[in-house]
Amino acid sequence: MIEEEELTGSLFEAPKIDQQERMVEAILFASAEPVTLKEIISRLPHGCEPEQALKNLQEKYKSSGINLVKVGECWALRTAADLSFLMQKETIEVRKLSRAAVETLAIIAYHQSVTRAEIEEIRGVSVSRGTIDLLMELDWIKIGRRRMSPGRPVTFATTQNFLDHFGLESARDLPGLKELKSAGLLESPPPPGSVLTEKMLEDEDQQNDLFNEEKTI
Repeated sequence: MIEEEELTGSLFEAPKIDQQERMVEAILFASAEPVTLKEIISRLPHGCEPEQALKNLQEKYKSSGINLVKVGECWALRTAADLSFLMQKETIEVRKLSRAAVETLAIIAYHQSVTRAEIEEIRGVSVSRGTIDLLMELDWIKIGRRRMSPGRPVTFATTQNFLDHFGLESARDLPGLKELKSAGLLESPPPPGSVLTEKMLEDEDQQNDLFNEEKTI
């Protein structure tokens, strides 16, 4: 009887942490998109500790050519930042956004979740449907929860793809005024009445440089 209980217990015993790391590693490697912790848990045997496995893998890959990074609420394997030049070719396709699109994207990124009326109030001009449609087509913004106010207007927020494209873990990692100045992207404070807040860029060209959709093959 004792032997049968011991055998039954071993069948449901979670794999050792190093084996769990291998499993998590395989899941991340096989996925074309960043994977949520919930998805990882659903694939692992009962009793595993995916959080610890991810932490161990992150440390393991810290000095290698591949890094384990957190993108929003997801995890993904990415080429180490200092080796990204190895993945590039001379042909780079760049599509510049209009001033309206850049300003709208910046306002949504720094003020999310925000309604269309609030975007227009900050910019001082109306926001065309085409601008919103373009940013949604790029999968950089999404429709959020409706505001609990008259008319129940929808709100807009940035997407995980936006974070992934710009290498951010969360919206909190967006550059602040000090970072923009130190990077030479902002030489002086925004002028009074500017549509850009303290954390935003100052002029159109500099905005385009930061928010261009750049596809590197």
